[in-house]
Amino acid sequence: MNTMSDKFVLALDEGTTSARAILFDSDLNIVNIGQYEFPQHYPQPGYVEHNPEEIWEAQILAVKKAISKIDTKQIVAIGITNQRETTILWDAKSGNPVYNAIVWQDRRTSPITDWLKANYFKMIKDKTGLVPDPYFSASKIKWILDNVPNVREKAERGEIKFGTIDTYLIWRLTNGKAHVTDYSNASRTMLFNINKLEWDREILELLKIPESILPEVKPSSEIYGYSEALGNLIPISGDAGDQQAALFGQVAFNVGEIKATYGTGSFILMNIGNNPIRSENLLTTIAWGLEKNKVTYALEGSIFITGAAVQWFRDGLRAIDVSDEIEPLASSVEDNGGVYFVPAFVGLGAPYWDPYARGLIIGITRGTTKAHIARAILESIAYQTRDVIEVMQKESGISINSLKVDGGAAKDNLLMQFQADILGIKVIRPKVMETTSMGVAMLAGLSVGLWNSLEELRSIWKVDKEFIPSMSEEKRRALYSGWKEAVKRAMGWAKVIGGEV
Repeated sequence: MNTMSDKFVLALDEGTTSARAILFDSDLNIVNIGQYEFPQHYPQPGYVEHNPEEIWEAQILAVKKAISKIDTKQIVAIGITNQRETTILWDAKSGNPVYNAIVWQDRRTSPITDWLKANYFKMIKDKTGLVPDPYFSASKIKWILDNVPNVREKAERGEIKFGTIDTYLIWRLTNGKAHVTDYSNASRTMLFNINKLEWDREILELLKIPESILPEVKPSSEIYGYSEALGNLIPISGDAGDQQAALFGQVAFNVGEIKATYGTGSFILMNIGNNPIRSENLLTTIAWGLEKNKVTYALEGSIFITGAAVQWFRDGLRAIDVSDEIEPLASSVEDNGGVYFVPAFVGLGAPYWDPYARGLIIGITRGTTKAHIARAILESIAYQTRDVIEVMQKESGISINSLKVDGGAAKDNLLMQFQADILGIKVIRPKVMETTSMGVAMLAGLSVGLWNSLEELRSIWKVDKEFIPSMSEEKRRALYSGWKEAVKRAMGWAKVIGGEV
């Protein structure tokens, strides 16, 4: 039973398919959750968009549900975590978006990033830690400036603002008083110099993006402004991209600690401390900054499609009615029956970086059932995770002996056991699975003094279950070899059939 003396932190978790709001108490217990899905828009192949107004409406509905049982005066802080890279440009006076949000999954800017990759790869990688790819915000901003009438002219007059989703929500919540982002989100735009911790003017000039449209970059734990949307002024005091927030929520505060989040896509991040490691195949990103001009870096492998493959199995093939049915269906067969599924619906991310790869199911025989395909879909999630972790260990020189997991698919015991088996290391699932929201709640609470140290936060974190590998090395090697062969056959397919993205 909550009393009026209880203090709460509200975490807004604006994801790719739904807006969520989670209320945490001072012991980081979940008090209440609100969640509302919003529409996905696919104007043409390779295009993925969101309507910013639909995001805002879903987020406010989620907030109202999450706080319905308490007095808003008990909320001491708001933290915001978000789908990263997704790009919104809006009119600075009216607040109206000039175009739909271009989602991180969108591939329309492949020609732009192909040009950058061919001519400026090293410069961009050295400065931003990222590889030129349609995934990041920079090429999406350029596309809107180049293709939406009058926007470039207005941007050059200082009448347009850009933001990733966190920036847009903070701007809306503060009634336009705060146009800010944090180090972690800025580092995902492909415009931010992660060495100097500032917007990079050389890249801005290359892409003809006016610096005036960009938000001010702040630490991940700081009061940015006050929300006026809930009836009383509440400090907005935590901001982090969803994957960095999950790393923080997994209390991965030490160098070498690693987590995998299984959502629409999957994201593996490893804390690498205060010095960025140069990686050939992975991204070097900013995990968080707890004070000005001082950040913690991470290596990241971004996998575009994991949970979304289960959604496709449900909605596209109509093979199951609800996503939770995939685990018992996959468990009804002993193995994949030789079937491999490569979910390259929008290309492949790390470590392949092939926007022209396309989805593939291979190994089908007359004996193949939908249970085998279900199992192959789940296994593809684990294989892609191994792809990233193998490179991560090699390039960092750090040996990984356990993996912390979170996100929707981490509840799937079959998948988590297979993940441990195919990696050959222990997989650890926490008691509170909402680590993304919990991470940004931690960041928000730290800045208002609700918690005093990282050690205090670590003491609150608890383990739910550990999965220990039991597969033989011979079988592990054979299964993974089959996966690598399937990936080879999926790569470059869009170019084979005419170059359409």
